[in-house]
Amino acid sequence: MTNRKTILLRVRLAYLVVLLFSGGILYKIARIQTVDGGKWKKKAESIGLQYRNVKSTRGNIYSDNESLLATSLPFYRLALDPSIAEDKVYKSGIDSLAYLLARHFKDQSAREYKRKINDARIEGRRYLWLSRQKINYLAKKEMADWPIFREGRMKGGVLFEKVDERFHPFSYLGYRTIGTTDEDNRGVVGLEYSFNKYLMGRNGKALYQKFSGGSWKPVFDGTEVKPQNGLDIVSTINVDLQDVAESALVKALYANDADYGCVVVMEVETGEIKAMSNLSKNSRGEYWENYNYAVGGQGSREPGSTFKLASMIALFEESRIGLLDSVDTGDGEMAFYDQVMKDHKPGGYGMLSVKEVFEKSSNIGTAKLIVEEFGDNPKRFTDLLGRMGLTKPLGFQMIGEGKPYIKTPEDSTWSGVSLPWMSHGYELTMTPLHTLTLYNAVANQGKMIQPLIVKQVKTADKVVEEFESKVINPKICSDITLVKVKEMLEGVVQKGTANNISDSYYQIAGKTGTAKHVVNGRYTSKYYTSFAGYFPADKPKYSAIVVIDNPKGYRIYGSDVAAPVFKNIADKIYAIDMELNNPFEGQEVMAGIFPVIRAGNQEELKNICNEFGISNHLEGEATWTKARISNNAIAWKPLEVSDNIVPDVRGMTLKDALYILENKNLEVEFSGLGRVTDQSILPGSRIDDKQHIALKLG
Repeated sequence: MTNRKTILLRVRLAYLVVLLFSGGILYKIARIQTVDGGKWKKKAESIGLQYRNVKSTRGNIYSDNESLLATSLPFYRLALDPSIAEDKVYKSGIDSLAYLLARHFKDQSAREYKRKINDARIEGRRYLWLSRQKINYLAKKEMADWPIFREGRMKGGVLFEKVDERFHPFSYLGYRTIGTTDEDNRGVVGLEYSFNKYLMGRNGKALYQKFSGGSWKPVFDGTEVKPQNGLDIVSTINVDLQDVAESALVKALYANDADYGCVVVMEVETGEIKAMSNLSKNSRGEYWENYNYAVGGQGSREPGSTFKLASMIALFEESRIGLLDSVDTGDGEMAFYDQVMKDHKPGGYGMLSVKEVFEKSSNIGTAKLIVEEFGDNPKRFTDLLGRMGLTKPLGFQMIGEGKPYIKTPEDSTWSGVSLPWMSHGYELTMTPLHTLTLYNAVANQGKMIQPLIVKQVKTADKVVEEFESKVINPKICSDITLVKVKEMLEGVVQKGTANNISDSYYQIAGKTGTAKHVVNGRYTSKYYTSFAGYFPADKPKYSAIVVIDNPKGYRIYGSDVAAPVFKNIADKIYAIDMELNNPFEGQEVMAGIFPVIRAGNQEELKNICNEFGISNHLEGEATWTKARISNNAIAWKPLEVSDNIVPDVRGMTLKDALYILENKNLEVEFSGLGRVTDQSILPGSRIDDKQHIALKLG
């Protein structure tokens, strides 16, 4: 019994000791986690262990047809743990490795590389940067087969540390609109910034060890948290249209020595922005994308005469005034209280119709009409502007949109001259994008829609989120008012202030704008020029605005500076957009009983048809015509061949095309056989001296 009691006592003592020991361990764990955790964490960091972020790969930015606008390319930093490789592997490969490193990086000799690696191995260093130069994936793949490196990370000690770099395949095209990122993979400006939450993804975590020199080496202990890569965004930007807009803008900025300029091209029906360019002059006199003047607050300026469209809409909505009603604009100067308003033409325009007031951009005529209608109650005018959608931000997708400022009679700055000056675009500010949205609404049968620049967020082929333009105002005005303002906008180009761009093969509708700069509360002799409009006027597909600020020299008005840029852009878009630039009409005369008759000398084509007994007719007279089928007969359409205008020679034989073009002193080049299928200069363009034109035959 005594032995049994002794054994039980020992067992109980042992159990008690184990229990106390276990309790001590649990207490110590709890204390370390809750009380001493910070101390031991600092201790770990002091010996070089730390969890650090593993950067995610940023998502791509695509154009409207999913061409890459911005992407992250993998590059690698090359490092080595020289202590890992076995002596046999190390000694047999170090000479060859040093030679290959020297040949690739060209920053040190093979002897210097060998000495650096040997010294690090002798010192027992666990991490050595071999070069500060980054390598691409192909170089990484090649280096993985080099001596020592081919043994891999665990046996050779090689480390390829991935570093993503943002790459723009189209270089600086749309650079500010697309945006940039910082060293932490965050968007700084543009789409990169505005859609950062989608593009950035989520960083991972991994344990790193710090070595001398401040270098960090991943430990790979199995506790790594993998990063989640960013999503892709699909923009509405069209690369071809962006190139057209940017090229035309930069050419005009240099020609006019302007401070800055911007262009926005929008699709009328959808509100999709197809091109956006913002260029300003840097200290070297070069033009660079530094700020988004089209959208941002810094670009919100007094628009000048482009705002007369809003004034006329308000006028027509509240009165029965017609386009042919008369306005006496006097001798070009008119006093409103203590301020004198002037028209551009010295001596004034005298008596004008309402339509002519708009076409000639008479400040006095516009102000008289607005004051006569709204002078007793200016709030009616500002309320109408609000109902149109001009007093609130657009809610555009890009961060930093400038807010419109349109004062009301309740504002402390309102005065007796506020209404007449607001009528032609002063004492108020708007961004170019907001002005364009108004013009786009007119082109879109009165429907004002929110501009759109990103339409999808996706990952691989899976769409995560889609964006559509919102309707700001389903109808900014009545249909009767729309008819009137459209006629006036077309009249501006046909015979008004922008008649210098009226020779197009298609019709442009729009309005010029010129506003003086305000410095310290005073208007100066510096000008803000613009042109806003849409095309083709009869069936609008695109709207656009061009702004050029502070041009120097003798060209200082919107008609001379901004309007030609608009036409240049519109011409090129018209030429490359197949929905607008239809094949020549004679192409349909190809099958059945009709011979291949497309275009040429009217007398010769008529004789051919008569010879074959084919009914044909022409209304009026013409030397040159195009053919089209009409009720089982051929109807001849006169082909305009005007002085200093490039004619449409598509469908003609080479003989006829050469005769017409060379008589206009054009130098002609051609390729292929058959009839003319394409010409390098758009029909309707002005002819310059010693100009070349290329014809394609087929």
